[in-house]
Amino acid sequence: MSALSQAVRRADKLSAILEVAKAMAAIHDLDGLLELILREAARVVEADRCSLFILTRDRTHLSTRVAQGAAQEIRLPLGQGIAGSVAQTGQTINILDAYEDPRFQRDWDVKNNYRTKSLLTVAMRDTRGEVTGVIQALNAADGAFDAEDEELLLALGGQAAQAIENVKLHEDISKLFEGFVQASVMAIEQRDPTTAGHSGRVASLTVALAQVTEATPSGPYKDVAFTSEQIQEIRYASLLHDFGKIGVREPVLVKAEKLYPHELETLRQRFEMARMHRQAASLTRRLDAVKLRGDRELPAIEQEEGERLAKELKELADAYEFILQCNRPTVLAQGGFERLSSLGMLSFNDSHERPQTILTPNEVQVLSIPRGSLSATERREIESHVTHTFRFLSQIPWTPSLKRVPEIAYAHHEKLDGKGYPRAIAVEQIPLQSKMMAISDIYDALTASDRPYKKAVPHQLALDILKKEADAGQLDTELFRIFVEADVSHRALKPR
Repeated sequence: MSALSQAVRRADKLSAILEVAKAMAAIHDLDGLLELILREAARVVEADRCSLFILTRDRTHLSTRVAQGAAQEIRLPLGQGIAGSVAQTGQTINILDAYEDPRFQRDWDVKNNYRTKSLLTVAMRDTRGEVTGVIQALNAADGAFDAEDEELLLALGGQAAQAIENVKLHEDISKLFEGFVQASVMAIEQRDPTTAGHSGRVASLTVALAQVTEATPSGPYKDVAFTSEQIQEIRYASLLHDFGKIGVREPVLVKAEKLYPHELETLRQRFEMARMHRQAASLTRRLDAVKLRGDRELPAIEQEEGERLAKELKELADAYEFILQCNRPTVLAQGGFERLSSLGMLSFNDSHERPQTILTPNEVQVLSIPRGSLSATERREIESHVTHTFRFLSQIPWTPSLKRVPEIAYAHHEKLDGKGYPRAIAVEQIPLQSKMMAISDIYDALTASDRPYKKAVPHQLALDILKKEADAGQLDTELFRIFVEADVSHRALKPR
């Protein structure tokens, strides 16, 4: 080969190394990166195949995350074999026939029906100069690896070590952030244990809906496609969509009935005082009647007062039972509000003989909540969790691929008819991912069996309710159609 041909060949190989370095910088998947390194290493030094060994974190073993032609991972102690020796000493080993070197282990050859002859093994060093692994090239095309091959493989190994270091750092950061997200979800669920698992289920449903939406062959979303980073963005937004609940008072957050427990206990004590007052009044009437009518009328007086007192006590018991029914987060039957107003007139005398009503005006108002357990003020406080979520998520320095997480979570309670909350924005301003999350969020809220203030709704009834909201212009009809036809709920969730 002429000197000019050799120079051109060397320039081509150096150019290839530069191109590989650029490609390595763009890859964040470790397995994909290792495959690229091995493929290009074999091409640059013109080897039959290559293996790459990485030092474990405790620096006691080498492991092949990828080895060309290997059926399974190879793991060997530091210092053992040729690869282990290079990793321990950092010195390059270039031999013409591997079987003549006592350090060479033939197990891999035997298992893979292969014959290793020429062998070049170089150390990979990171930016600090520390050995992080080795690259091993097997069987040179022309029978032997020369000094130029050593130089090129060392250069490629240095680039590979830095790229692997960056990818591992990226993986560590991703794991760290994943842990932060999971810890945040745990914090939400500890504040409101009744909704444990809700965030995870909504994330699973929304991601599944996104995946089947981009696979739909027709309709307005036939051209929709999400990258893996955008799917992760959807997942994080769904997992953290309720994080703002940490800004809502806990009694309001877990309120299962219209009256708080301490308010109901105070009301029960008033009813007990009313019973005592009526019993004391009955005794007073008996004494007055005996004085007026004489001892001979005592049996008749006892019967009359007994019947009157029993009637009064039954009225109190019935009133208390009705109040307990009103206290539950159900829709009041027709006439219920009127009866509550009349019960507001029930009274008793306290220990100073001052008249007191059993029900306060505020209690009548709270017990008259037409649906659910929250007053208008409490409902606004619950709804404020969306704004708290947005403010919290906006403080996180998201990467460019995840920058829309706050925006997606912010709009998951908005409606297409502009009557959602907290901003009542128009349909054009609602992100597609938020429309997906809205369907998933409502479905899980309806079918969840762990809410103390409502019973779980069967799957089909939940779909019927969602359809009514879609038909009313609140939810996206096409996304709902995809949700139903792709059976997203069963695709994403295990049977409840």
